[in-house]
Parts: sequence; structure tokens; C-alpha cells
Amino acid sequence: MALSRELMENYTQILREELIPAMGCTEPIAIAYAAAVARKILGEDPVRVAVNCSGNMIKNVKGVTVPNSGGLKGIDAAALLGIVGGDPEKALEVIAKVTDAERAKTAEIVKKHICEVSLVENVPNLYIQILLTGEHHTSEVVISKRHTNLAVMKRDGKDCGNCQEGEASHSLDQVKEEKEDNERRKMTLMDLLEYADTVDLDDVREVLERQIAFNSAIAQEGLDNAWGAGVGKTIVEQWGGNVKELACAMAAAGSDARMSGCPLPVVINSGSGNQGITVTMPVVVYAKEWHVSHDKMLRSLLVSNLVSIYIKHYIGALSAFCGAVSAACGAGAAVTYMSGGDYSHIGKTITNALCNVGGIVCDGAKPSCAAKIAASVHAALLGHYMSMGGRQFEAGEGLVEEDVEQTIKNMGYVGKVGMKGTDHEILNVMIDKVDVDSSL
Repeated sequence: MALSRELMENYTQILREELIPAMGCTEPIAIAYAAAVARKILGEDPVRVAVNCSGNMIKNVKGVTVPNSGGLKGIDAAALLGIVGGDPEKALEVIAKVTDAERAKTAEIVKKHICEVSLVENVPNLYIQILLTGEHHTSEVVISKRHTNLAVMKRDGKDCGNCQEGEASHSLDQVKEEKEDNERRKMTLMDLLEYADTVDLDDVREVLERQIAFNSAIAQEGLDNAWGAGVGKTIVEQWGGNVKELACAMAAAGSDARMSGCPLPVVINSGSGNQGITVTMPVVVYAKEWHVSHDKMLRSLLVSNLVSIYIKHYIGALSAFCGAVSAACGAGAAVTYMSGGDYSHIGKTITNALCNVGGIVCDGAKPSCAAKIAASVHAALLGHYMSMGGRQFEAGEGLVEEDVEQTIKNMGYVGKVGMKGTDHEILNVMIDKVDVDSSL
């Protein structure tokens, strides 16, 4: 049965909201963005900077190089670079145009230790508060729940006049959040496949073409040059360049570059550049190998993106559940779709992949994310080939249900609720709040 116009528009809107460009790991970039907005509101150079973040933000910023920073790492570097050279109008590309002089100035300010970083608890998993103090004024900016959601913008303790989603309009922000949540709650695997089959590609062509171009460029950069631990390069060098290995290698190579400060932009998925690369590159590699039409590749990318968003919606933006898994499930589903698989085959691919790598822990954004991506894509491709051979893990085995939709929900519950304690303990280990030896 054809989807209603409302549902078709719902899926198109989700794609337009999710598939946006970002430069570097989205967590440090979100901090730089918040800091750039706070500096603009302040209207003068700050003498003190306070950055208060949720545990998940700290976890995802600690180990990555801030792009365009000259090799700096950490929350203070991200915030100060945003203050010195950030353009708040560019959102997640806020530090794309930083100059050499601004990089040098940032490095000098970092050494002065004017930026205090603190963990704040009992807030959303994605939470950033920037507090700036200048000679004459103060400013406050809060980003909450989404990487560009400016939930609070204040100058001298008062809501500033140009707030988009300031505290004074909190009810509007809540309405927007509820609207986006409702959009994703309407998603089903059956419907998103119908959407991919029937949508007018001109409605989504621009965002998909941009995703292919940006994410292919950073993946090739990761293969061509020395970034991170070279996971993508290692796969190609040691295991060859067949389609299966190249799909894993290209996805991993993009992360190799991105996690180590490569300034090339990516188009994200579910708020993550790594996930954006993972949903893209295996589809592009298989489309080239199988000589499918360009439009068929675009429709397959719709499947990849939407399956990833669908699964990740149940888990939440930041958690202890590695997002490479949901993104790889999307890629595997798209490869199955591209090969002519139907709803049943695609459901089996997703189930097989979740049974294999579901529950990989997220211990922050850093170069080893590339290896987790490679492992997850490998699992998804195994799931695809099993599915097309009529093989799958059966209901009653662990979290598997007869209905793939329920299997996805089960895994989402484990990621969002069951792994909450795991998330807390991972953070405690990362910031040295526990004596691991005495606990064993």
C-alpha cells in the first residue's frame, strides 16, 4: 500500500534534518559552536571561560584532535578555538575558516589555563554550558539534546534579544523536540522501504549527492595519507581490495582521518560524522562493484540512512552503545536492498548484524572508532550474505524476536536503559574516578 503524503513528507523532513555537513567530531565542534555563540553575545574577549559538560560529552571529546587547531585536543581547546576563530553562523562548520594567526592565538590562550572544565550531572546526555566572563559583561549559552540546539542564550543574566531557542521560548523548544521525536516514532522498516522505492529523488537528491561527495573525499583521504592508526589502510594492505574488504576499509578510513583532526567536512547521520561515513561508503563501494545505476545507489542510500536513524532513535544520541553498529546495520540493509532483497531479507540482515555486534561499548570518540566501524560493517555484510542465503538467527536466541521491529526495540532498550550503568562506569574509568585495581 502506498504511503500517505504525510508519511512521505515525514521521511523527507527527517533526512533534511539529519544529513547536514559537519567538520570534525561533532562533540568538540558543538562545544566550539556554543563557545562562538557565547563570544558573540558577550561582545568582548573573555578573561574567564567555564565549560560544564555531561559525561558523554567529556567522553567523546577527550581523545579526538580538534580540526583546524594545529593538533590540539580536549574541551578547552575546542571552546577556545571557537571563541578565537569561530563563526557562529556556520553551526557545525564553525571553525572551518580558522586562520594560522587564530590557531597560534588559541594555543597561547590554552597555556594560560583561563578555561575551567567541569562535569555536570543530572542533565541530558548531550549537554554543554558555556559561561564567559569579560571585563564588562557575562554571557551564557547552553546546548542541550541536539548538537546545534541553543536552549539558553543570555547576556548579563538576561535572555538576549536574538535568541532562537532561549529560555524565554523554552516551550517552543519543547514543541520542536516533541515534533522531531514524533517524526521518528512514525518510522517503520516496512514504510521506510516503501519510501525509498517511491520517493521522487529530486526531493532528496541534493542532500544525498552532498553526502556521497563529502564522505567519499574524507574516506579517500584516510586511505591516501597517514591518519590515526591507519585502520583502513591496514585492511587494504593486508587483506586486499575485494568489495567486502574495501567496503570496510573505506568506512574505517574516513574515521581514521576524521578522528585525527582532518579538516574535511562530512555529512552526518544521527548527529555523528562517523555514522554518516559508515552509512555511506559501503553503499558507494558496492554500487560501483555491481555497476548499479546512480539512481539505484541513491535509493539504497535512503535505506541506509533511514535504517540507521530508525535504530539509533531508540538508543538515544549519546550512550554506551557504539553508534557504528546502528550505522552499519543501515549499510548492510542497503546492500541487501541493492542486491534485490525484499523486506524479509533486509530484516534478516539487520537481525544477523545486531546479534553479532550489538552492544559494542562506546568509550569515547578517538582513532579506535575506525576499528569498531570496520568490525561493524564486516558484521553487517556477513548478515547480508547470510540473509541472501536464507540464513538467520532465530527468535528466542538472546534478544531476537520473530518481528525485526521488536528485535530493534529490544536492542534499543538495552542500549538506552540497560547500558546506562555501563556508560557511567566507562566515564569513571576515563576520568580516573575509580581505582580499577582495587575493584577487581
